[in-house]
Amino acid sequence: MSRKILGRSVQTLLLSVGAAFILLPFVWMLSLSVKPRDEIFTTDVHFLPSRFEWSNFTFALTETDIPLFLWNGLVMVAGILVFQILFAVPCAYALAQRQFAGRSLVFGLVLGALLVPFHVTAIPIFLGFAQIGLLNTFWALIIPFIPTAFGIFLFRQFFAQLPSDLFDAARVDGMSETSIVWRIAFPLALPAATAFAIFSVTAHWNDLFWPLIATTDPGLATPPRGILYFRDQESGDNVGPLMAAAVITTAPLVIAFLLAQRKFIQGIASGGLKG
Repeated sequence: MSRKILGRSVQTLLLSVGAAFILLPFVWMLSLSVKPRDEIFTTDVHFLPSRFEWSNFTFALTETDIPLFLWNGLVMVAGILVFQILFAVPCAYALAQRQFAGRSLVFGLVLGALLVPFHVTAIPIFLGFAQIGLLNTFWALIIPFIPTAFGIFLFRQFFAQLPSDLFDAARVDGMSETSIVWRIAFPLALPAATAFAIFSVTAHWNDLFWPLIATTDPGLATPPRGILYFRDQESGDNVGPLMAAAVITTAPLVIAFLLAQRKFIQGIASGGLKG
């Protein structure tokens, strides 16, 4: 019993230390966002300021375009997620529950696509969009991420666990394959959809690489791109409002994850039970 308690104590200690290292930058960002300027550039390290400088948040929200950047980010991630699910779910259902020639080959190509980073295809996509005039539009931010090998893989793993008899019974009742996908398979896959949504929204909300290439219009800036404008044009070395802007752009992701963490864990766990 004592060995078991000792093992758990060591495990808890290691997890706590790891969590502290991961959370430290976020805690420091939050601390700087409420500090007055004269307490930021000092040799003494204090997480709590002598007085809370809430004007940093007021400045970030009223004197810059942070609300516009947040709206642009919402439009982008929502558009990407909707189209990803619209295409990934039927593809995953076909790979899991339908028999057709070359199914194993197609699934192998999906697995291979997981190994190809987006940066490899960024230049050809940029050149293509330049030719057809899609740069500096929301479509330029959305279209490249609609095909998602990860989404197809995750949903396929979930659908593979569902009994085939369920779908056979639906076919006997006269339901079309499209109705089966959206009225039976997708509602059952909501845990996987929640997990995928968190991955997708987090990745694209925080993405700076592609928005920096595909757009030059400040009116289309997403939150990470917008913070660059904020840093250069508005605040300069005024770190307090800059960190307040970083907190504002990070908060929606943290809140969304906390609200959906149970479904997220369930979706990840169920997605890896069957190959």
